[in-house]
Amino acid sequence: MSIFSNSKKDKKKDHFNQKLIAPMVLGSILNPINSSIISVALIPIGQAFGVPPSQTAWLVSALYLATAIGQPVVGKLIDVFGPRILFLIATSLVGISSLIAIFAPDFWWLVVARCLLGFGTCAGYPAAMYLIRSEAERTGKDSPVSILALLSISSQTIAVVGPTLGGGLIEVGGWQSIFIVNIPLSLACVLLGYFRFPRTLEDSLREESKCSSIDFMGIMFFGITLITGLFFLMNPNWNHLYLLLIATISGVIFTAFELKIKNPFIDLRLLGGNTPLLLTYARGLLSATVSYSFLYGYTQWLETGRGLSPSHSGLSLLPMFLTSIIVSKTTGKNPEIRMKLIVGSVVQAIAMSLLLFTSDSSSLVYLVIIAILFGIPQGILNLANQNAVYFQASSKHIGASAGLLRTFMYMGAILSSAANGLFLKSEANTKGLHHLAIFSLVMCFVLIVTLLDQSLSKIGKKTDDLLK
Repeated sequence: MSIFSNSKKDKKKDHFNQKLIAPMVLGSILNPINSSIISVALIPIGQAFGVPPSQTAWLVSALYLATAIGQPVVGKLIDVFGPRILFLIATSLVGISSLIAIFAPDFWWLVVARCLLGFGTCAGYPAAMYLIRSEAERTGKDSPVSILALLSISSQTIAVVGPTLGGGLIEVGGWQSIFIVNIPLSLACVLLGYFRFPRTLEDSLREESKCSSIDFMGIMFFGITLITGLFFLMNPNWNHLYLLLIATISGVIFTAFELKIKNPFIDLRLLGGNTPLLLTYARGLLSATVSYSFLYGYTQWLETGRGLSPSHSGLSLLPMFLTSIIVSKTTGKNPEIRMKLIVGSVVQAIAMSLLLFTSDSSSLVYLVIIAILFGIPQGILNLANQNAVYFQASSKHIGASAGLLRTFMYMGAILSSAANGLFLKSEANTKGLHHLAIFSLVMCFVLIVTLLDQSLSKIGKKTDDLLK
């Protein structure tokens, strides 16, 4: 009996801890659901507060600015202190910020709430990547392809279903309802994280953390660079060139400071010697720019240019949701990354090209075809980039490296938000959508060029399926 019991325990030690999956997935979807669900609410919110699309774009930018700064910061803290405490603090903030949004007295209070919400969604993804790597080291299985695929599929699914869900919620309870859904999600994350995330990781890192220091100067200059750069992009003109100058100077100081200190916020020396990882970050930025340009610009055009209601706009994106799930599930366990990136990038360019032929009278069939095509890159590009980072990053910096991938993706989202504010300045009309499509096609071309990186073909040759 004891032999049987011991063999059972040994078998359990060889497999991924299934109790971690639920909080990992829930924490990771907080950002994508709040990224996509807002897309169908921008027009109703603008109407409620009397602001144009150029201002409602700040609801998108505020969240991504917070997450672009917060992800690598929280990722670094997770590498030092472990995931549990950071996860609990951040997911609690999701519920608090949503309450502020629901009762926001004016538009800029809502922007502040979205900013806080962005910080609240920062811990889920780096915490999950940290736990995946720690479990892989514990079990001796270095390539948890199935867990990585599950994480990506969950995020992609919720990101694409967001507009459909948001449209239905707005029809029933107004724009405030898109924030109400965060409250039960926040409570679930806090409870699951408290009871299921291991405390042992925090204990083992306690001594090490005494010798570690947080690079507050690096964080500050990184934040200044992003904030001033965003302010310029949101309204680029000669009068605002000083913002670009501040961003440039701050970026130079940040780079010099990070190269000098022992424990930098972002280890630029490590990144500088890891060209494949830098290219993966660039792909994350470019693919996110195109993806979010479509998600926010196209959805606003459906409501203003094509005249659909928020619920119908959300439903028109449902085929993208279904296609994304099918593609992710079909390709998720395949470890080959380069072909996924090639197919996703090319199809993304084709789909964006079709937007050039849309008009106020475009048939619903044509619009559904566009949505289906966009579901293909939606289902495989983020998954491929996520897996690339897992294999390319140092195991000691997996939390920060994973957070930095999201930072580059959020910078792409910020860039897309600025493009939406520029091309759809006063109204989301067809002409503005066409200009947005041309801008996105340039991003697609640069993305395809990055795929000349031959190191991608070496990733994923050895895999262990942890869910088998």
